Amino acid sequence: MDILVNLQAFLATADAAGFSAAARKLGVSTSVVAKRVTQLEARIGTPLFHRSTRQLRLTEAGQRYVHRARGVVTDATDLLSRMGEKGHDLVDHLRIKAPTSLTVARLADAFSAFQTQNPKLKLDIVLIDRPVDPVTEGFDIAIGAFPHSFGGVVDEPLCALKRLLCASPAYLKKHGAPKHPRDLVEHRCLSFLPTGPEWVFDGPRGRISIQVSPLLSSNEGHVLARSAIAGNGIALLSHYLVADALRDGTLKPVLRDFPIPELWVKAAIPERRRNAAAVQALLTLLKTSLARSL
Repeated sequence: MDILVNLQAFLATADAAGFSAAARKLGVSTSVVAKRVTQLEARIGTPLFHRSTRQLRLTEAGQRYVHRARGVVTDATDLLSRMGEKGHDLVDHLRIKAPTSLTVARLADAFSAFQTQNPKLKLDIVLIDRPVDPVTEGFDIAIGAFPHSFGGVVDEPLCALKRLLCASPAYLKKHGAPKHPRDLVEHRCLSFLPTGPEWVFDGPRGRISIQVSPLLSSNEGHVLARSAIAGNGIALLSHYLVADALRDGTLKPVLRDFPIPELWVKAAIPERRRNAAAVQALLTLLKTSLARSL
């Protein structure tokens, strides 16, 4: 077990870029973490970190081994948890990447419910708004709506994500409503940074792509929704973010004859973690929760 705890100390130190932060994460003293890393370095015969008074960074060997070490620790932890399972308790440590807006609006409640149901589970939830390869970046599940795929990774569809253009009645009264997507180049547009300023529509004769010049760009959808409600422009947003505003009339749909193609929220899972009991349980809960809320 010494090798396993030493590998865990190595990974925590690499993730936190310091012994003190790693110690807080592991619940031990800083000296214990430093000792475990030193023991691992002695075992393999090479330093894993460049140490200085100002920073701690991975050596070339450390960079080479960190992803493989994460896989070894994950597999060992999964095996030990399965061997120690009693009844239906799940014992695991899941590292999850999730998008910011969707997590704040919907996934946070699902994660909380999942941990309440499984009190022995440990969760690391990291909010990132870009494509992530869960194998190279050390995640058990990477949730997102980007079309990217990676080697050694299984994509599990979770739900469709409906999007639309919307603006406040005050904005539309002052600036008029666009009749065609090409009219958007003359409007004040509010853009979601992760998907960019190229807006795509389904028209009667096929796909239409328009490059807008955003007045406001943000990676947080609530920021854009608030700006649209305030009358600052036309926003392209996920329906779940503006459903209440559409119901109460503070936002109005725009260009309804030119729908926005749906995205699919998916979970990218390393193949070696696909059948882990905790991963499968979380996927089941997420599918049920998102089907109700999106």
